[in-house]
Amino acid sequence: MQFGIFTIGDVTADPTTGRTPTEKERIDAMTAIALKADEVGLDVFATGQHHNPPFVPSSPTTHLAYIGAKTKNIQLSTATTLITTTDPVRIAEDYSFLQNLVDGRMDLMLGRGNTGPVYPWFGKDIRQGVPLAVENYHLLRRLWREPVVNWQGEFRAPLNGFTATPSPLEGVPPFVWHGSIRSPQIAEQAAFYGDGFFHNNIFWNKEHTASMVNLYRRRYEAYGHGRADQAIVGLGGQVFMAETEEQAKKQFRPYFDNAPVYGHGPSLEEFTEATPLTVGTPEMVIERTMQFADWVGDYQRQLFLMDHAGLPLEVVLNQIEILGTQVVPELRERMEARRPEHVPSDPPTFDALLAAKREGKALPHFEVNPGKAE
Repeated sequence: MQFGIFTIGDVTADPTTGRTPTEKERIDAMTAIALKADEVGLDVFATGQHHNPPFVPSSPTTHLAYIGAKTKNIQLSTATTLITTTDPVRIAEDYSFLQNLVDGRMDLMLGRGNTGPVYPWFGKDIRQGVPLAVENYHLLRRLWREPVVNWQGEFRAPLNGFTATPSPLEGVPPFVWHGSIRSPQIAEQAAFYGDGFFHNNIFWNKEHTASMVNLYRRRYEAYGHGRADQAIVGLGGQVFMAETEEQAKKQFRPYFDNAPVYGHGPSLEEFTEATPLTVGTPEMVIERTMQFADWVGDYQRQLFLMDHAGLPLEVVLNQIEILGTQVVPELRERMEARRPEHVPSDPPTFDALLAAKREGKALPHFEVNPGKAE
């Protein structure tokens, strides 16, 4: 099972000092976080894509390429690649370039984004978010799989005799996750293609998370990609740790109370009761994370948000040290102990997809062409 870190790259004042980092300081901090995650043996670093303040990661491929040059092991990914407001031709070429650059050590998560003003800035209508996601991804798949594409759709100019460059490394397109918090259409899309489904469950209760993942699993099986419990699932989460629960809450509370998304709302205690946020000891994080598999079944990727709401870099790096040395080793052992043999332990990697291609077969849980629904 893969464990890692995702960042949304918010530039937020530290409520305990009142200081706001510069954009360069925040970008440098995100890089340091990725390098620390690699150092302590985590599997994945993922960055968001945003085009509005207070967020800085407007160019994920640029940043991931830089991180890729400084690391050897960690998988590079996105916490969101905006499939709605980013031209699918740009996505095809940018991520193929990144894939070639880092020798296949990457994948990406597609998402619609939930910031309304961004859509018209890129000439799009947020009311068309789902149709945009569906059409753009269909084109993206073709661009990665066909040497010459002739295409006409509703939302962009037609393509006549177009070839995306560079092509995917060894002819193997990057593995794709479809990320959604609340849209069943996106879970359906992931199931139709046999792709991964990532539910970023940091804001929702376990019943909602289970409902979305189970919809994806049922439809994955209906489309003939494998058994429902073999579907490729990822989850988000958020933690803050200290030696005691009291100490963790005391240290994290001012950041929680002033967070740009959930601050000035429910109390820390109410939010941790209703959502997967865990503030306490490493043992509490282990126990809570193990519950996720009880909610949604055995899954393949767990990413944690750890640098939100103005937390100082040195605090975040210490949190990652604790995660990598005290929490993840135990979670790996316990997650694998409960996993049935027929359920994949990891998402498809580039090496696995390449091996399957050379053998002339698709992975049983990652068919290239969707079957028919039952």
